[in-house]
Amino acid sequence: MEKQQYILEKPDCFELKDIFTCGQCFRWEENTDGSYTGIVRKNVINIKQEGNTYNIKSVGNEDIKELIYQYFDLNRDYLKLQEELSKIDENMKTSIEYGKGIRLLNQDLWETLISFIISANNNIPRIQKIIKRLSQTYGNEIKFDEKSYYTFPLPEQLSNVSIQDFRNLGLGFRDKRLYETTQAILKKQVDLEELEKNPNTQEVRETLLTLSGVGPKVADCILLFSTLKRFEVFPIDVWINRVMNELYLHEQEDKVSKAKIQRLASEKFGDLAGLAQQYLFFWRRN
Repeated sequence: MEKQQYILEKPDCFELKDIFTCGQCFRWEENTDGSYTGIVRKNVINIKQEGNTYNIKSVGNEDIKELIYQYFDLNRDYLKLQEELSKIDENMKTSIEYGKGIRLLNQDLWETLISFIISANNNIPRIQKIIKRLSQTYGNEIKFDEKSYYTFPLPEQLSNVSIQDFRNLGLGFRDKRLYETTQAILKKQVDLEELEKNPNTQEVRETLLTLSGVGPKVADCILLFSTLKRFEVFPIDVWINRVMNELYLHEQEDKVSKAKIQRLASEKFGDLAGLAQQYLFFWRRN
């Protein structure tokens, strides 16, 4: 494993807290010095803001600059996207001002798939603990600053894991879902590489929905937060249901249909619906 260091000049629309606490990822931890450490594929990365630069250190097998630009979506002009969304209405403008440092990460598709199955009916601290136990038990160890970190296990590393083994990690009712989805991926019933090549978002979504534990909201999170990166999808959870109703629909909360919210999001936000969702979610939840 190679140690690397890279100094990143502060990009537009880039704040670590906004990126790591907006609900899109689960493997980054804030340290006492204000830096964040996370595991990205087979790399451990530490990133700390120092004035107008970010000091980035890593241990891993990928070129650190290339990895950072790809993972943090740094080749995309988020300032332009924010300006476009801000023209929609004052609500959107206000939510963007609150979460202006958000960028949508390009996370590994397999890891994102399993992580969001784990996220169903769960809270973020518990999701993080389960993923950490899963990685410690079945992933590979990487030493960084004399501390052990663990890669997210590949499908092959979970090939002999039983439903009971998953349950022992604290997965609860999700144990069977993880087992069945892992087996489906191993048997190529769903080919993740082919999904990444398919430009048809609806076809990819329908394929994801065939996997155990993947419902509409989980499918949309996978589409938005992974290397699939489909900005037009609009994941709906309790927070988004609430904020869309409060801002635009003004109906009795338990009477609001997700189909109606989806139509409204598509009409208002178009191909940037997923990014709009993140600003609204981050603003409303906090």
